[in-house]
Amino acid sequence: MKRNMRQWTQEILASGGRCAFPLMAYAGADLSGMSIHDIVSDGKLHGACITALATRFPSAAFITAMDLSVEAEAFGSETQYLENETPTITGIIVHDAGEADSLTVPSVGAGRTGVYLEAAAWAAKEISPVFGCLIGPFSLAGRLCGMTETLMNVHGEPEMLHRVLNKTTEFLVNYARGFKAAGANGIVIAEPAAGLISPVYCDAFSSHYVSSIVDAVQDEEFMVILHNCGGSGIHAASMASTGAAGLHFGNSADMKMVMKTVLPDILVFGNLDPVGVVRNGTGDDIRLATLQLLRDTAGYPNFVLSTGCDVPPGTPLQNIDSFFSALAEYNESVICGRCL
Repeated sequence: MKRNMRQWTQEILASGGRCAFPLMAYAGADLSGMSIHDIVSDGKLHGACITALATRFPSAAFITAMDLSVEAEAFGSETQYLENETPTITGIIVHDAGEADSLTVPSVGAGRTGVYLEAAAWAAKEISPVFGCLIGPFSLAGRLCGMTETLMNVHGEPEMLHRVLNKTTEFLVNYARGFKAAGANGIVIAEPAAGLISPVYCDAFSSHYVSSIVDAVQDEEFMVILHNCGGSGIHAASMASTGAAGLHFGNSADMKMVMKTVLPDILVFGNLDPVGVVRNGTGDDIRLATLQLLRDTAGYPNFVLSTGCDVPPGTPLQNIDSFFSALAEYNESVICGRCL
């Protein structure tokens, strides 16, 4: 469904209460009785999982699964599949400058990218906003070249790395346009590897390239959210420089520090620990952590409650219920003028 995303942002800023947008697509598999392999390989099933989540949880938006193997697989990387775990990339396909030069940019729809575009299209027929998820250019380079090797190339072979980044960005621009054409209301760019380098290097090897994606697709009806779960929040200024309308932080970030850094017209999402709290915590653990995060960010209307990263497969659905119950409790206290 088409939606004015700038208006959506303004509605959040003016709401007075808080809303939530957890990254929880894999919970839809449990809710729908499907395996992880089902949803990462079949767009219709994946779309059905997203719409099932919308019938159970009052999220402000929904997203396709954070599967960071998809784009590397489209480039030709080997992928390992297990029935109820997210796919993983095995091996390296770019070892040197010659292989960087010969790397072919795939067409949109190659590999399983078509699965995720189809999932977004099916979900967008029923609900909005729907966001597609795609990997960031630096994180994709890390899968093609090897993460350790990529971090070393920041210093040792920067020209080769930039050649790879030009190609990953070219593909991701086209993939983002594919989500837009499919009817999605935006994308979340997952760039966790950028948190492993300094903010200065993040500017040069990540944010510069992310900006190209933002410039290509973001407008009134299509929003870009940049996710970085690899850092502590010191990358906030570099992330904001991309022009993305939303920034999403991992659970290692100090959200009180982040909120002081980011301009008030940019939505900031974060950052409940998706494993230690949401998957493994008790209902009381989740309630207390959620309420504390909401109190810590109480003075910032641009804060949107979320998880620090994708809620992992196997997370009890009642734990996600506890997350939303704590949000409702907080909002009721705000309306009634009570302190929690």
